[in-house]
Amino acid sequence: QVQLVESGGGSVQAGGSLRLSCAASGRTSSIYGMGWFRQAPGKEREFVGSITWSLGSTYYADSVKGRFTISRDNAKNTMFLQMNSLKPEDTARYYCAAATRVYTRQTMRSTNVWDAWGQGTLVTVSS
Repeated sequence: QVQLVESGGGSVQAGGSLRLSCAASGRTSSIYGMGWFRQAPGKEREFVGSITWSLGSTYYADSVKGRFTISRDNAKNTMFLQMNSLKPEDTARYYCAAATRVYTRQTMRSTNVWDAWGQGTLVTVSS
């Protein structure tokens, strides 16, 4: 099994930046890819972006493309989410996830694809 722990959330004004981290432990050799999701109060959890662990291929939701960047440090089993030009609508709890099975550009957006989840970290963007 894979365990995930996020860090780096906080409060920032619109236009600001934050960097989230997600540290993986356990059976990290089984990870195919890792991703970020977010959930705002009263809304469903939505896909933010993902990265494949071996090739580092990244994919993003249209709502964050050009503002958010996902990267990883394989040696430290850690994934990062650099968030720039933050907007109030980015306010949510952000969760990292790990998949041990192959996913596609379509299936990655479903929470069912992901096998492990972190506890989430809160990001609040004020106007």
